[in-house]
Amino acid sequence: MKLLLLTLLLITTSVVKCQNATAVSDGSKAAPVYELRIYEIFENNKKGFHDRFRNNAMEIMKKYNFKISSIWESKSDKKTEFVYLLEWTDEATMKKAWEQFRADKEWIEIKKQTSTKFGDLIGNIEDRVLTKMDYSPY
Repeated sequence: MKLLLLTLLLITTSVVKCQNATAVSDGSKAAPVYELRIYEIFENNKKGFHDRFRNNAMEIMKKYNFKISSIWESKSDKKTEFVYLLEWTDEATMKKAWEQFRADKEWIEIKKQTSTKFGDLIGNIEDRVLTKMDYSPY
C-alpha cells in the first residue's frame, strides 16, 4: 500500500512538473515574478510606520492588485527592517502597479501627513525582483 501511494505521488508530481514546464515553454502561462522589499525603519517611530502600512498602504495597494505574500520584521543590533514579499504575474504588471501606487493622490497625502506628524518613517529601501528557478521546491 505504501509503495502504491509513493508511486502515485511520484507520478502526480511528474505530471504537474511537466504541465508547468510546458505552460512556460509555450508561452501560455509564465511563472510569477516575486519582489522582495526591505525598508529600514526606526525604533522611535516604527509604530507610526506599521500603522501607516497596515491601515493605509495595504488598502491602497489593493486598488492596484498588489499581492502581498508575507510580511516580516527583522531586527539586528544595528537596525530594524520591515520586509515583505510581493507576487506579480509579470514585471510589466509590477512596474505599472508601482507607478499607479506612487501617483495615487490619497497615498501622496497620507505620506505627507505622516511625515509631518512622525518625521522620516523609512531609511534605506532595497528592492529585489526574484525569478524562481525551475528546481525550486515551491
